[in-house]
Amino acid sequence: MRHPLDPLGHDEIRTVATILGREHGVGEGWRFASIELIEPAKADLRTFENGGPRPARQASAVCLDRATNTTHKAVVSLDDDRVDSFDHIPGVQPNFTVDEFNECDQLLRTNPELLAALARRGIHDIDLVFFDTWTYGAAVAPPEFADRRLGWSDTWLKDGPGMNPYAHLISGLHCVIDVNAMEVLRVEDDEHIEIAPVMGEYTPRHIPEHIRAAQRRDPLTPLHITQPDGPSFTLDGNLLRWQNWSLRVGFNYREGMVLHTVRYRDGERDRSVAHRLSFAEMVVPYRDPSADHYRRTAFDIGEWGLGFMTTSLTLGCDCLGEIRYLDAVLHDSSGEPYTIANAICIHEEDNAVLWKHVDHHAGAEVRRMRRLTISFHVTVANYEYLVYWRLYQDGNIECEVRATGIMVTTPLAAGAPNPNGTLVDERTYAPYHQHFLVARLDLDVDGPENTVYMSESYAEPIGPDNPHGLSLVTRNVALRTEDEGKQDVDFGTQRGWKVVNTNVRSRLGTHPAYKLVPTGAIPAMFDPDSPVLQRANVIGHALWVTPNSPDERWPAGEFVNQSEVDSGLGEWTKANRPIANTDVVLWYVFGIHHITRPEDWPVMPVDVVSFWLKPFGFFDRNPALDVAPSPAECHNS
Repeated sequence: MRHPLDPLGHDEIRTVATILGREHGVGEGWRFASIELIEPAKADLRTFENGGPRPARQASAVCLDRATNTTHKAVVSLDDDRVDSFDHIPGVQPNFTVDEFNECDQLLRTNPELLAALARRGIHDIDLVFFDTWTYGAAVAPPEFADRRLGWSDTWLKDGPGMNPYAHLISGLHCVIDVNAMEVLRVEDDEHIEIAPVMGEYTPRHIPEHIRAAQRRDPLTPLHITQPDGPSFTLDGNLLRWQNWSLRVGFNYREGMVLHTVRYRDGERDRSVAHRLSFAEMVVPYRDPSADHYRRTAFDIGEWGLGFMTTSLTLGCDCLGEIRYLDAVLHDSSGEPYTIANAICIHEEDNAVLWKHVDHHAGAEVRRMRRLTISFHVTVANYEYLVYWRLYQDGNIECEVRATGIMVTTPLAAGAPNPNGTLVDERTYAPYHQHFLVARLDLDVDGPENTVYMSESYAEPIGPDNPHGLSLVTRNVALRTEDEGKQDVDFGTQRGWKVVNTNVRSRLGTHPAYKLVPTGAIPAMFDPDSPVLQRANVIGHALWVTPNSPDERWPAGEFVNQSEVDSGLGEWTKANRPIANTDVVLWYVFGIHHITRPEDWPVMPVDVVSFWLKPFGFFDRNPALDVAPSPAECHNS
């Protein structure tokens, strides 16, 4: 029997589609934009874990009627084989689907007006052309088509078969598409800038020999990571245990991988750290107002879904060591399930020294650090995002994201300026852009009732009690309301945030906490009236704190495709609800301020950002004192 948090399986996805077809005619002419598990309430899950009944197994489905351009949201009872609700959601567009992306490409390949525009540019081999369809924000969508489901396309040219499809942007050539009717509404054939002779290839067989020769380096000797006795973790279905840690690994179409019920065994106690950790949105605005880029703002999670974009991982390339994989089950737009093999990678890594001290008489005590890494990779058009959650033996949790892939580039006219980007090849620039990632952190530190404290350091002024100016003190301020919970990073005071359980005291008489240590936070740098900021209030602050609500999952709103205004955090927090000593959610915004470089072209070395969740008074002392010693020849006992 499935655990209540296990993702939907093939049979359950197919059952949802069958029931909705039977009871509401969802079939031909419809699309399933999403089908996912409705996770049980915390109270019901606790009852189940204490021996009570299994919570009802339910699924949520978002369905699009193409003929009427209407969106419907359904709740389906899998236990009772029925539809519990089927509601029309007016005025919204659900996420795009992979099927729609592929169908748009096929549509554009046969459009006579577009083919003629290509021919005027001297492009006749359509097999070398790639069409990249993006979603719209309402502020930049053509107002005459506001009542339609819209996409807009870029046009790209490959240098040859199998070569980089993002090598050459055909500037000034874009299409507006009715994605329901699969109809080209407009071909925008504007000023064309001649393609520059750039080298946009990254696979060895396509890189010119003179470049390969200039960059040739000695090969590396093999690096083997072996665990002859197998890994130290256990995986029972989706239940993962390692070095006092336990958690359940989930997956859905929108967030991709999710970590549930994260706990740490402290002596005889199994202590709660987090109920749910995931990514809830990713906003990528391009900071170039030119005709080729003014529409280019992606909501990669809300408009497309990290789950749908997840790719299979390969041993020796994506993951190294003694690996265990989890597959993921998703669906196409007809509701037919499919499997992403090896979607999630789980493995241990050596990470140098955990702790060490050398005593003049007793010698050295050394413990090496081992960490458990749980990862998945997504490909969203030209970019890859590699997501790693890491658990440490000392109770730390690290979340790291690596961005790689291929930058969007644009040809320049001879002598033309490029104020909004960096020249990366001959007459070719890459626009500046930003990657805002929003982590949704439902922490339950020793239970669900927590208070968030802003914590910072400052130096006291020189005075009678501080004559040498040495006094450094900390300030901890409880955040009591949602307005107070809107926080920004201040590296000048080393500001961070503690999630504290004030209802519990440790042996030392203090309250247990986990501290969010911010790194990688970036400023929005938008005018308050900017359409991007109106659609995504969340990027205006580094941290938001809200009371937990099962209906509040998406920080820029549930339906961001073709949105005009924020219907998420910007709306919820207007109520200025109390957040002290309650079940809270932290929304942490971090990312990459990508001032593009020539070194990022033609394929980008990973750019790495991360943040930490660190125990702060959660333990009475170093919890890694019991880590096994290093081999005898490396230390003195």
